[in-house]
Amino acid sequence: MTDIRVLVVEDEPVASAAHAAYVGRMAGFTVAGTAPDGQSALRLLTDLAAAGQPVELVLLDMNLPDLHGLDIARRMRAAGILADIIAITAVREVAIVRSAVAIGVVQYLIKPFTFATFEDKLSSYRLFRQQLASPEAGAGRTGASQSEVDQAFASLRAPSELPLPKGLSVSTLDSVQTYLKQHSESVSATEVMAALGMSRVTARRYLEYLADAGRVSRAPRYGTPGRPENEYGWKRP
Repeated sequence: MTDIRVLVVEDEPVASAAHAAYVGRMAGFTVAGTAPDGQSALRLLTDLAAAGQPVELVLLDMNLPDLHGLDIARRMRAAGILADIIAITAVREVAIVRSAVAIGVVQYLIKPFTFATFEDKLSSYRLFRQQLASPEAGAGRTGASQSEVDQAFASLRAPSELPLPKGLSVSTLDSVQTYLKQHSESVSATEVMAALGMSRVTARRYLEYLADAGRVSRAPRYGTPGRPENEYGWKRP
């Protein structure tokens, strides 16, 4: 999968430079350009597409000097510009959030935020694209199955944004995620149990939750003595 070309649209020079630097720190993404206002962003999107270098993701501030972010999104779609949009803004009004979702904004990142939060959002977005473009979806098929679509959209939401089932805690979920991220190889519920000091049943509940949320892979582990079990691996971009 080639790098995702990103346009940063932000009127504050310091914030624009920071967001571009964040993109530059992430594997699988490249900065296609920056724009300080809506009109510049629309021109740049059009020019890059005409040059055969279309932008695939726009990091879009909602409050710009000339146009509101929602107006830019509408004009993009009217012009046939299909780049995905992640809103990066301090705007929290419910009406704005709903309008952003309705017009096709795939993620909403509220300022201020850390690089870790930024990385999580963009990693989720890249996983979403990978899952929809995966060869495992079936060679020769032009459509995805219901489960494939569900998994792709689940990957857009961090586990912390999903309602936790009864009996699961955010702090323990974070511990399980950290453990998985630190291991390049897939692990079993038994291994998580031993590492984090919880029961195997509890470890399996957290792992299954993360698998259902689309954040970890899940596959049968073969060749081990005793009862069969699954192994789980953190999905990396």
